[in-house]
Amino acid sequence: MGRDKEPRVRELPDAELEVLACLWQKEEASAREVREAMNKYRPMTHGAMATLLKRLESKGLVAKRKGDVGKAFIYRPTRAPEPMYRKIMRDLRQRVFGGSGVAMMASLFETSVPTDDELAALEGLLNDLRSKRKREPKG
Repeated sequence: MGRDKEPRVRELPDAELEVLACLWQKEEASAREVREAMNKYRPMTHGAMATLLKRLESKGLVAKRKGDVGKAFIYRPTRAPEPMYRKIMRDLRQRVFGGSGVAMMASLFETSVPTDDELAALEGLLNDLRSKRKREPKG
């Protein structure tokens, strides 16, 4: 698939993006395993899940192989999630928060207060960002 034909994140329907996100978390899974993992927030039939996986496969975002037992296929994402995460966050920041990263992060942490471990990780991230800013040339 040529670079200009690659699917853009904002063009993926929510259901396809959620299936892809589930596969990123699991690394690989059968349609049944993905459906069960998503059941709490997006219940769907096996046929609907198979259709979503087939669409993702046709877009080059998912690959399948024959499972070790039975007739089930095992699906895996073909791309790392980080580039898509960045595109999604950049788009969300611009469209919803008017370009403000601070407003976006504040909204995120107002919905769910971070744990002590998450706060420590965030402090480390902030320190890394401060160090990176100091090393950047001014101008």
